[in-house]
Amino acid sequence: QVQLVESGGGSVQAGQSLRLSCAASGYTHGSRCMGWFRQVSGKERENIATMNWDGRTWYTDSVKGRFTVSKDNALYLQMNSLKPEDTGMYYCAAKDTSCNFVSPWKWGQGTQVTVSS
Repeated sequence: QVQLVESGGGSVQAGQSLRLSCAASGYTHGSRCMGWFRQVSGKERENIATMNWDGRTWYTDSVKGRFTVSKDNALYLQMNSLKPEDTGMYYCAAKDTSCNFVSPWKWGQGTQVTVSS
């Protein structure tokens, strides 16, 4: 089973940047889609970015142009021009199908990002 561990969260001022990392362990060969979710208090966990097995990326509109997914042995989320509304718990995620298919996600434990104005 895949284990995902996020790191890199913290508290920053609006306009600053953070880079989140996701270390994956266990069986990872079947993780054809990886991504990042964000959960804000009082709201549902939201998929904000993905990277498919072929390297193609997708971003939700609220982060497009500011956040960038990349990977080497780990998955990263570069977050620039952070806004207070970006505050939330960020989760690394993986699933064993293409990002284009609806299938269950596996999430990490999350890392908190707090952006103050």
